[in-house]
Amino acid sequence: PGAADLKPCQEPLAAEDTAFISIQAFPALLDLPQDVEVSAVSCGSRHTAVITRGGELYTWGWGKYGQLGHEDDASSDQPRRVEHLVAEGLRAEEVVCGPWTTYVCVLE
Repeated sequence: PGAADLKPCQEPLAAEDTAFISIQAFPALLDLPQDVEVSAVSCGSRHTAVITRGGELYTWGWGKYGQLGHEDDASSDQPRRVEHLVAEGLRAEEVVCGPWTTYVCVLE
């Protein structure tokens, strides 16, 4: 039998995948609303989530798999509040980010 010819497989980039998301190698100030105090932080491979003392969840970074919780797969360098939790009257208590996921413990 002949040797297998192995070639790397690459997926074509969709337009939303080409959005530039900066990588912060050093600490950086976040642009959160002035009255927000952070009580918990978790970092995934390419995204970050914070919970405020008021129980709101903010996320940012790479969102290709919907891990930011904004009901889309858009990426963002700016923290955005997860509006679904607010609309449902849910308070975020804990957050854990995985490589491409975000787990949130909420209270009603």
